[in-house]
Amino acid sequence: MTRPPRALLAGESWTVHSIHQKGFDSFTTTDYAEGGGWLIAALEGAGWEVTYQPSHVAARDFPDTAEALRAWDAVILSDIGANTLLLHPDTFLRASPRPDRLLALRDYVAAGGGLIMVGGYLTFQGIEGKARYAGTAVEEALPVAISPQDDRVERPAGVAPRPAQAQSPVLAGLPDGEWPALLGYNRLTPKPGAEVLAMVGDDPLIVAGSFGDGRALAYASDCGPHWAPPAFVEWPGYAPLWANMAAWVAGRSG
Repeated sequence: MTRPPRALLAGESWTVHSIHQKGFDSFTTTDYAEGGGWLIAALEGAGWEVTYQPSHVAARDFPDTAEALRAWDAVILSDIGANTLLLHPDTFLRASPRPDRLLALRDYVAAGGGLIMVGGYLTFQGIEGKARYAGTAVEEALPVAISPQDDRVERPAGVAPRPAQAQSPVLAGLPDGEWPALLGYNRLTPKPGAEVLAMVGDDPLIVAGSFGDGRALAYASDCGPHWAPPAFVEWPGYAPLWANMAAWVAGRSG
């Protein structure tokens, strides 16, 4: 019996620590949230098994060899900075050497794996340049060059994406008509030989390419709020788009 495809999603979580100042007195509150629910539901609805590692879990448990990553057909990084994968707690807290997980990701793709990087404040280069994927082994595997600077493009009034490749399997089965607007994205530069599948404003939204025996895809905006507002995550094309992207990097479509 053929097993279902498997995806590993790392990131899409955050903790907010707030200071409430009321005159002389103050108190603090802490809130934890996860933003990958729409993406997970889209993949599971298409028959995928999804392993979800929030950022604090991925810091400890993200696989550290290409061989271990081969348990998944697709690896998805979303709003998780390079430091979270580079600095395992054993290294940062106990000065214990550990494998370089960015090199493991690159080698996983080169050996036939599939990689998707999803945009956000802490992917690609991110806010104030803090995601720090420019110049890394992960950038080698991606079909885009990453700016060494803060690469965000904020579009608070909204900007509608549009397809750029009529025949791509990544765009197959999407509803006719205009896509819902996005509120921002990371500005990326396609590498030579990469395919730009969709645009947002004057910039690429979806870029696909091969690396070694594997495939990688860059999606420049969010998979959920805030850059992907409710109208986008509730769009009938949202789930098939993500299922198509995962299938393509996993080599399950043309």
